[in-house]
Amino acid sequence: MKLSANFFERMKFILKDEYDSFLESLKRERVKGIRVNTLKIDIQDFKDISPFDILETVPWEKRGFYINEDKPGKHPYHQAGLYYIQEPSAMAVVPTLNINEGDKVLDLCAAPGGKSTQAACYLNESGLIVCNEIEGKRAKVLSENIERMGIKNAIVTNNSPKELEKVFKGYFDKIIVDAPCSGEGMFKKEEAAIEDWSIENVEGCAARQREIMDCAATMVKPGGYIVYSTCTFSIEENEGTIDYFLKKHKEFEIVEIKKEFGFTRGLYEYFDNYELSKAARLFPHRLKGEGHFIALLRKKDGDDFNYMSLKSNVKQNQLKDYFEFEKENLNTIIKENFYLSGENLYSFPSDLCDLKGLRILRLGLHIGSFKKNRFEPNHALALAIRSKDAKRAVNFTSNSDDLLSYLKGDVIKAKVEDGWCLVLVDGYPIGWGKAVKGVIKNHFPKGLRW
Repeated sequence: MKLSANFFERMKFILKDEYDSFLESLKRERVKGIRVNTLKIDIQDFKDISPFDILETVPWEKRGFYINEDKPGKHPYHQAGLYYIQEPSAMAVVPTLNINEGDKVLDLCAAPGGKSTQAACYLNESGLIVCNEIEGKRAKVLSENIERMGIKNAIVTNNSPKELEKVFKGYFDKIIVDAPCSGEGMFKKEEAAIEDWSIENVEGCAARQREIMDCAATMVKPGGYIVYSTCTFSIEENEGTIDYFLKKHKEFEIVEIKKEFGFTRGLYEYFDNYELSKAARLFPHRLKGEGHFIALLRKKDGDDFNYMSLKSNVKQNQLKDYFEFEKENLNTIIKENFYLSGENLYSFPSDLCDLKGLRILRLGLHIGSFKKNRFEPNHALALAIRSKDAKRAVNFTSNSDDLLSYLKGDVIKAKVEDGWCLVLVDGYPIGWGKAVKGVIKNHFPKGLRW
């Protein structure tokens, strides 16, 4: 690992007597983790069927586990959304927010979706989570991960923070700002993070972080919380950003994060502001993780806003083909909040405000699409429902040839009555097929095929 001498000098300045321990941590193998998606499977049930050796639970997230597997994404359970691959120290951010069921949550810099999908587990299919990413390709990946994890109450947007600010003033109970940073905690994972590192890049990231946080301040409601995090160690991007924020936004206070599990205090001494000690630093030589910074901020006061609710734009007679599909193929019923975008039918979360002016990639659950004289279910619907919700289902074990054929896009044979059927891996939905005379035509998305 060839790093800049400037980086080492800065880390020695920060860590002092702990510097040598930090250097040793850089030589160790990267820590790997997965987080169970409790929207689909209970923790114990996952442990019972886990294809990996579960080493131990991540102490700050009960859904998280350390693993040794090099390619955990190459398993059908991953495709079925039973778990999310996430670096363990990154799992520490969302729990600090104390998300309650029914909260409105914004993940402002959300791609690829680790913290959004984690927050969705805390919401437990209630409330709302808006997942935003400014860069188009990354926003597409974010949307795919929201779909894979079967999240019904998520809106995926592709906007700048300033564009969001115009729509969501004082709207959210909780906001996650996992800010774009110099990525010093990503050096083991991404060679590009090493190549891109420079003092100029650190300073540029700090300036961008301040702008993002200014927008977040507007969008959280009085009494609400912002959690700010980075996967870097630089003072400018961590305590420096929070010090700037608190001086500019007197309506906010910093909230103490417990110093447990190896977490250490924020480096307040460089700013003569003891309040910064309430933030938390996660150094890789003090815990099993690659490193993070976390600060929790509470908005003490501010203006309340009234919002126009998003209304369904679909008339009942337009849903005839969908209701016919539902009657013939599903045991579950979607009753309200329908929204039609072109030929695509969505069910959006309750109490959602009007989103006029925003670029929307995913408006809640993508139920399916209206074709000529028929309705075709979307892959997202398969991943959001349970096996009992479908009138027909075929189940394959994770290591079966039939399942592998399905994931490759092949036609498979199965004894099932004609109609749309849910394809399951060990009882968990992984996609759609359409049964015709003992043959299941494959509807696994082409872009996901193995």
